[in-house]
Amino acid sequence: MTNYTDEERRILAYLRESVSKGERYFRSKKIAEQLGLSSKQVGVRLPELAEKSEEVDIEKWGRSRSTTWKVTPG
Repeated sequence: MTNYTDEERRILAYLRESVSKGERYFRSKKIAEQLGLSSKQVGVRLPELAEKSEEVDIEKWGRSRSTTWKVTPG
């Protein structure tokens, strides 16, 4: 995990733990609340992590009031 920022490492660790038993759906706001970050900080990093993470698969799933992210184990 040498190519990740501290925030990216924290987000990935949270997502890895959360999807250890299968896929889940997240909103940036909920991840941010758990990690003490802003939803903007999380929302900006999720598309970047989707490109470079092999640990979890992150897919932009839907957009209603806010974007939903589908996350599955990598």
